[in-house]
Amino acid sequence: MRGPRPLVIGHRGAPGYLPEHTASSFELAIRQGADAIEVDVVATADGVPLIRHERELGGTTDVGGRPEFASRRREGVVDGRRRTGWFAEDFTWDELQTLRARERMPRLRIASAVHDGAERLLRLSDAASIAAAADVLLVVEIKEARVSAELGLPLTELVTGDLARLPQRPDVVIESFERTPLLAMRDAAAGWPIVYLLDDHGRAADTPEGGPTYAAELADPAALEQFDGVSLPTSLVTPGRTALLHEAGLGVWTWTLRPENRFLEPTYRRGTAPGARGDWDASWSRLIAADVDGVFVDHPDLAVGLRDAALERARR
Repeated sequence: MRGPRPLVIGHRGAPGYLPEHTASSFELAIRQGADAIEVDVVATADGVPLIRHERELGGTTDVGGRPEFASRRREGVVDGRRRTGWFAEDFTWDELQTLRARERMPRLRIASAVHDGAERLLRLSDAASIAAAADVLLVVEIKEARVSAELGLPLTELVTGDLARLPQRPDVVIESFERTPLLAMRDAAAGWPIVYLLDDHGRAADTPEGGPTYAAELADPAALEQFDGVSLPTSLVTPGRTALLHEAGLGVWTWTLRPENRFLEPTYRRGTAPGARGDWDASWSRLIAADVDGVFVDHPDLAVGLRDAALERARR
């Protein structure tokens, strides 16, 4: 996993400024100095790896305003919770090309929401081409692979095949919250590193009741030896834990760095407006000082500036 440490990973592009998972958002992240761009992948009805945050499309596209798709609205389950909306597996890629992207948090990120409707949805191959042309790493998160497989859409196979067919492919890292699909990708993915995403509670979506929880796995890094790295929520990052995971040969990433008050711990908030920036640099500096290998960020320019300043101080 190349580049200065920590790697700055544009989380779905640069969604602090432009709607996530759009070409403009990816390109902005790259111009701002991101070492990598990250994409979330779900499957369409005809087996195309689609770049969206989740299978439900109402929150990040204009599908809710399209009368031709009104009948597709239904109840479904996303990450174990019942939702009503429009789901990727009910649309073909040709149909999805008629939709346009929207800001996922319009009340918080008003400037980004101005760009609603400006750009089409993308496939995995589209993002891979952008990353390859810029020579940056592509981090691919496999979303709800178990559910997709049950729907007859084997997401791990679709992703592997899609990337294998590219005439020019960037360096790739695969990540997931689900153990089994992630290990399947290791077997099929020709040496691509795999990173296990961990939450701050519970167990992996495909771990049976009674199996190891994330907390138990972190306490025993040997249980993670099948992976190349782990990605922790910021709440779980400490210098001691990072050192323990490094000793076990694991890379350590953390997600997701955001400067707005809403996403900062109370100590670092400034004022009461959720969308105002707090003391983000102090918060993020704590994570960098914990010796993590990579950070997922919505504002890549802020993280690049903070990291480079820290590296410059260390050289003096």
